Amino acid sequence: MSRTPHRIVFANEKGGTGKSTTAVHVAVALAFRGAQVAAFDLDHRQRTMCRYFENRADTMDRREIAVPTADCHVVDGIDESQFEAFVKGHAQGADVVVIDTPGRDDPLARHAATTADTLVTPMNDSFVDFDLIGQVEGESFKVKRLSFYAELIWEARLKRSRATIDDARPQMDWVVVRNRTGHTEARNMARIEQALGELSRRVGFRVAKGLSERVIYRELFPSGLTLLDKGHLGDLGTSHLVARQELRSLIASLNLPGAAFPQPAESAA
Repeated sequence: MSRTPHRIVFANEKGGTGKSTTAVHVAVALAFRGAQVAAFDLDHRQRTMCRYFENRADTMDRREIAVPTADCHVVDGIDESQFEAFVKGHAQGADVVVIDTPGRDDPLARHAATTADTLVTPMNDSFVDFDLIGQVEGESFKVKRLSFYAELIWEARLKRSRATIDDARPQMDWVVVRNRTGHTEARNMARIEQALGELSRRVGFRVAKGLSERVIYRELFPSGLTLLDKGHLGDLGTSHLVARQELRSLIASLNLPGAAFPQPAESAA
């Protein structure tokens, strides 16, 4: 019996949260661990994730090197049932499916989010981004209501929990990833942390620390390389080494199935 790939969906209806950057680095990290990764980019206009992997392939050809990567496919002009058939057809033999969604309201993106085994919602550490999942009181900063998006995911998780006992798919693990925490004033950071804690208890997501705002992530895009591509990045400064450890900590906190794959031998640096 063929197994179903673990589906990781990166979704946030707000742009500029580091969603595609996080998706690429997670996909490459799983590929480094020996996983066969099939990636699907639902943002057919910007197609950031697939462009990243195209740049990666170009670098491999130009430098005559081989680094772990993923097959990436742009999705455009199809409905939900066609999308599922498309994924099934292009993920034959894959261990993991990674789906990157556009930073806007999109019917197919909503569908993809509700089908995730692991749903990753990156957010910048601000109440502007927090508003995507919940609204807070202006004085107390206590959560007063869920957003439409949080309700959508809540209903999807309930539906999954009601699935028949012989359904092999796991329960959805929803992880809200806090990016750019270093750019948040301490008092505001504490308020966001309190609000996230309150909302996570109500809705059932986990909170993980994400990626800081570092120039290295933007600099790597043209080459398609990632912080994990040791030996191909040249001399790295201390900030880059810190960023790599930051990325590893994020991947570990996601508890992805790739943790079961063997990791390549490398130093801890």
